[in-house]
Amino acid sequence: MRLRALLETEALGLRLLGGEDELDRTVRGVMTTDLRDPSRYLSGGELVLTGLAWRRDASDSEPFVRILAGAGVAGLAAGEAELGDIPADLVEACLQHRLPLFAVHETVAFATITEHVVRQVSGERAGDLAAVVDRHRRLMTSGPAGGGPEVVLDLLTSDLDLRAWVLSPTGRQIAGAGAPLPGALGAALAGRHLAATRTGRRGPHRAAVAGTTYSLFPIRNTGRGAVPAARDVRESVLSDWLLAVEADASDWPAARLDLLQGVTQLIAVERDRRDAARTVRRRLAQEVLELVQAGAAPAEIAARLRVAAPVLLPGLGAAPQWQVVVARVDWTATDTPGPGGVPGDIAGGPAAQALLEEILVDPAVSGPDSADRIAVAHTGEEAIALVPLPAVPAPLPDTVGGPTDTAAGTADTAAAPESGEPAAAQDPALHADALLAAVREPLSAGLADDGRLTLGVSAAVHSAEGLRGALEEARHARRVAAARPGRVCAAGHHELASHVLLLPFVPDDVRRAFTARLLDPLRDYDRRHRAELIETLEAFLDCDGSWTRCAARLHLHVNTLRYRVGRIEQLTGRDLSRLEDKLDFFLALRMS
Repeated sequence: MRLRALLETEALGLRLLGGEDELDRTVRGVMTTDLRDPSRYLSGGELVLTGLAWRRDASDSEPFVRILAGAGVAGLAAGEAELGDIPADLVEACLQHRLPLFAVHETVAFATITEHVVRQVSGERAGDLAAVVDRHRRLMTSGPAGGGPEVVLDLLTSDLDLRAWVLSPTGRQIAGAGAPLPGALGAALAGRHLAATRTGRRGPHRAAVAGTTYSLFPIRNTGRGAVPAARDVRESVLSDWLLAVEADASDWPAARLDLLQGVTQLIAVERDRRDAARTVRRRLAQEVLELVQAGAAPAEIAARLRVAAPVLLPGLGAAPQWQVVVARVDWTATDTPGPGGVPGDIAGGPAAQALLEEILVDPAVSGPDSADRIAVAHTGEEAIALVPLPAVPAPLPDTVGGPTDTAAGTADTAAAPESGEPAAAQDPALHADALLAAVREPLSAGLADDGRLTLGVSAAVHSAEGLRGALEEARHARRVAAARPGRVCAAGHHELASHVLLLPFVPDDVRRAFTARLLDPLRDYDRRHRAELIETLEAFLDCDGSWTRCAARLHLHVNTLRYRVGRIEQLTGRDLSRLEDKLDFFLALRMS
C-alpha cells in the first residue's frame, strides 16, 4: 500500500506535516518505537510510529530522523498525546531528509494504525493471486464480456492501484486503463524500452520521463504454445509490445514482479491471437503481389482486388484507390554474438512486415484492431503493403480493373487542394515523410547503431493495370531513401522525377570533391568577410537568375547584388550567365 492511502483513510486521523511529494512511497510494514536508534530493527519500507519518548531536546530530532532515512523507512508518524504539538525541530529534520511526517491525533491508538497497515499489507498477496485467477477466467470467456488487454489493465488498476498501458514498439497505445497516454510520452517510453532491450538488459526497464517513473515490461508469450524465443534480440525487438506501468518496480518484492510477468504473458497470448487474425489480410496481399510480379493479366489481378476491397474497406460504396508501400530492415552482419544473439545475418523481412503494419496505422486511432485495413506481405528481405484508399471525387472508373487511361493510372498525391476543404479530406493518400514523423525517435533507438529502416511510397493508382508500376515506383523510392544518411529514412514517388533521384547515388568521395571545388572558396570568403556569398548564390538560383527579384528577396540594391555575383564568379572561375555553371552550382548546393 502507499502512504497516500493512509492519509486518505479518515479513521486513522493522520495529519500531514511534511513530505507531500513523497506520498507515493510504498509501505511494507509498521513498527512502533521510542528507541533513539532503532536501525537494527528496520529493513526498509516501514511506517514508523513513535510517541517521542526518545526526544530530550531539539538536538535529538535530526539524528533520529537521519537514522530512519538511512534505513529506508517509508514515513514517520508521531503521536500528539505526549507533547501536544509535534516539535518544530522534528518537522524541520524530516523536511531536510525528505521523510514524510504525520501527526497522530491523541484519540487514535497506535494499535489502530498498526492493525490497518498489517491487514492491508498481508492481504496484498492474496489479492494479487485472486486477480490472477479472475484474469485467467475472464480471458477464457467468449463473447463481448470476454478478456483482452483492457480487462487485464482494469484489474491492475482496481486491485493493485497501478496505472498501466500496453504500447506498440512505436509507442502507440494498444490498450490502457483510465486516461490515455499522450502520444509524445508513449513514443518516449517506447524509445527507452527499445534502447534498453538492445543492450541485452532484462526487463523491467526503469524510465523517468517528465518527473514520473515508469517500469517497462516486455510482452512475450513464454507459456505453452509460445513461439520459440528469438536467437537474436534484433529479430523481435521491433515487433514486441510492451507494458508501461506508472511505478518504480526496482523495489518490488519477487511475488509482485512474478505477477506482472504473468500479466505480460496473458497479454502476449492476446497479441498472438490478434496476429493470427491478420493471416487473411496478409494472404490477400501475398496473392495480389505474386500476380503482379508474375506479370498476370490485369483482369486476373482485378478479380483479386475485388476480393480484397470488401475485407479491407467493408461497406465502401465505390472501388478504392491503392497505394504500394515497400519497407526494408537491414542489420549489420556480425562475426560474434550480440546480447543473447548468434553470429550471422538477421532476417529482416518479418520485422519489416510487423513494422509496416504498425507504421500504416492511423496515429489518431488507438486499439489493437486499428490495423485491420492493412494488408502486408513480405518477400525475402522486404515487406510490401497494399493500402486501399477511398476513391476521391473525380471521373474515375466505377469498378476495380475497369478501363482507364494510362496517364490517369496515378494520382498526384503531392498536389495541394484548390478548394477550401481540408487537405486530408481531399487527398487520403499516404506521404512518406508523414508516415515516419511520429515513429522516427523510438525506432531509431531500437535500430541502435547496426540497423536501418528504409521505406518507399508509390503514387495512388485506381486500376489493376497501375499496380505493377506502383510496386516498382515504391521500390525505387525505397532505394532513394536507402542512399540517405540516418537510421530511419523514407522517400515518396514525387522524388523520382527530379535530380533528387540521381544525387543519392553519387559516390561520397565524388560528392565531397565536387562541392568542395565549387563551394569551399565561397565558404572561406564568407568566414573571413561575412559577405554572405553562399546565401546570395542560393537566392540568385532560386530566382532563376532574375536580378530584380533576387535583390528584392535579399533586401539589397541591384548594384550590390551584381558585386556579390561578380565576386562569386571571380572566386570560382565560373560564369553565372551560363546554364552549365548555374546547374553545377545548383547541384553542389543540393549535395552539400
